[in-house]
Amino acid sequence: MLEQPTAPNVLAVRFSSIGDVLLTTPLLRAIRHRHPASRITVLTKEALVPLLSQNPHLSRVIGMERKHSLTRVASELRGGRYTHLLDLHDSVRSRMLRTLVPGRWTTYPKHRVARALLIYTKRNRYRDTRPVAERYFTAARDLDVVPDGEPPELFLAPEAKRKATDWLRTANLAQDRPMIAIAPGAAHATKRWPLPHWRNLVDRIVAGGFDIAVVGSDDDAALGTALAEGARGRVASAAGVFGLQGTGAVLQRAAALVSGDTGVMHMATAVRTPVVALFGPTVRAFGFFPYTAGADVVELALPCRPCSSKGGPHCPLGHHRCMVEISPDLVHDALRRSIS
Repeated sequence: MLEQPTAPNVLAVRFSSIGDVLLTTPLLRAIRHRHPASRITVLTKEALVPLLSQNPHLSRVIGMERKHSLTRVASELRGGRYTHLLDLHDSVRSRMLRTLVPGRWTTYPKHRVARALLIYTKRNRYRDTRPVAERYFTAARDLDVVPDGEPPELFLAPEAKRKATDWLRTANLAQDRPMIAIAPGAAHATKRWPLPHWRNLVDRIVAGGFDIAVVGSDDDAALGTALAEGARGRVASAAGVFGLQGTGAVLQRAAALVSGDTGVMHMATAVRTPVVALFGPTVRAFGFFPYTAGADVVELALPCRPCSSKGGPHCPLGHHRCMVEISPDLVHDALRRSIS
């Protein structure tokens, strides 16, 4: 009798951030479908574990806290007997981990040179036009998996859905009217749409018969409150109210999300909510456009784009045209297309 091959025992490493972690889920799904008996473990930041904690394709999620040393984590991983070690981050820290955990590590192309050339010379030298979610598959080339074309996945716990429902009821949102979610914040200032534009858009959405839920982190709470003021109870802010699971549950209840190039954008795609995404300093070639057919990206063809790969504290040229000149008219038209 022929000996049956051992099922893969996979370790995938992606420390941050929200969008990057969610964009690994098409690969993780593909591995599970191709190798149903496999064991799949993911190592990420402790704060991002809720993005994967309910994912049925995974065997285990390991959260690395700031206080934990890489040596300590590596010591645990060395006993895992992994057959496939996937570095889906390729950072200084993940490379250090690779030296501490022996084995045949594989990674994916980050195209650092092409990215730098595009930023500093505005010449696109990318030959790999795949989005990042598909570039990750290069790390799993020995596992015989291919992208299925479906979006990322964020699985929600029943408790998260219940809390979101209770909050929406208390806020009197999405009861008798459909709801739009908006995410006005961003970690980097150059990715933020101006507040007056958001206020204009909010007025149009409310006039169109929709409620609005503002979503975001603690850092976005003041902005959310500012947008909710004077909205006659039709706008409420959940920014800072929920963690990742709760925010995902609110997004799942929305008819669409309007957002900049942020992690919340990827969360919406992962719960199958249509997205209108506003892109300024970053561009498609970097690979982080919404990975779903249900998205409408609003951007301007300006010679100064891109100016960075992740955004920054201020516009290098001082005018911030890439976001300022995205008019509320453009965004509202895209939103109408998304919900029609």
